Amino acid sequence: MALSDRLAQLAQRAKEAEDRARAASSAAKEELQSEVEQASKAAQHKADELQQRSQAAQAKASDSWAEVQSDWARHIETAREHIAAKKAKADAKSAQLDADIAASDAEAAIEFAFAAVEEAEYAVLDATLARMNADEMTAS
Repeated sequence: MALSDRLAQLAQRAKEAEDRARAASSAAKEELQSEVEQASKAAQHKADELQQRSQAAQAKASDSWAEVQSDWARHIETAREHIAAKKAKADAKSAQLDADIAASDAEAAIEFAFAAVEEAEYAVLDATLARMNADEMTAS
């Protein structure tokens, strides 16, 4: 699949996430809880895939990307542990603090995603240029 097609898939997935986030505010609590669980499983699955790809692609990818992927996997694990610990608390003050932290975590994840998209665009363009250079050198 062309790298530009993968960027299109990324844009579509981001749009789906946006639509689900907008719909969440008007969802019933039980329905939202189910969606949170599904999203958690999907995110964990994607983090697991990323970790597997990272291990498989370390020979091909730069060391810095392998490190970013590894760091992200550790971040996901830590965040999930933090979420599990928060759910164990039940008082109102803790619930408000947990909501504030969850919103901050969401904002940080969005900012990370923005940076990842910018880096993905650069990497796709750079890979396309590298392929052109290689093709020119092969043709000469």
